[in-house]
Amino acid sequence: MMDNNQTLTEDELLEVTIDLGVARKGQLNEGFLSMFGSWVKYIMEKTFGKSGQRLPFKVKGRKAEIESFAKALSKERNYIRSIDKFGLNDPRTFKNKYKTQRAVKQFERTTGIQWPFK
Repeated sequence: MMDNNQTLTEDELLEVTIDLGVARKGQLNEGFLSMFGSWVKYIMEKTFGKSGQRLPFKVKGRKAEIESFAKALSKERNYIRSIDKFGLNDPRTFKNKYKTQRAVKQFERTTGIQWPFK
């Protein structure tokens, strides 16, 4: 039990489960899309922070859905890092942008969920 002067830390938050099968189950709605966008943003922000930090979420769905989600996140992260390191007009950044676009399209085809960043 918390007294009135305590606040919760991120580690104490309840773990969130992202269900990538919502479209397949006919449960895709605006509330899920809003939550999904917020969590992807949160995950991306944390990947640029401390390494080894545990993020309070789980992902569930079919193997292909989870793999396409992980790949899209990874490619998005690589693209952002490439922008930071080389700038927008570098050929390596263009290559990472293309890889990200391909991974995002695959995620959208696999899950039926629109990627929150364009």
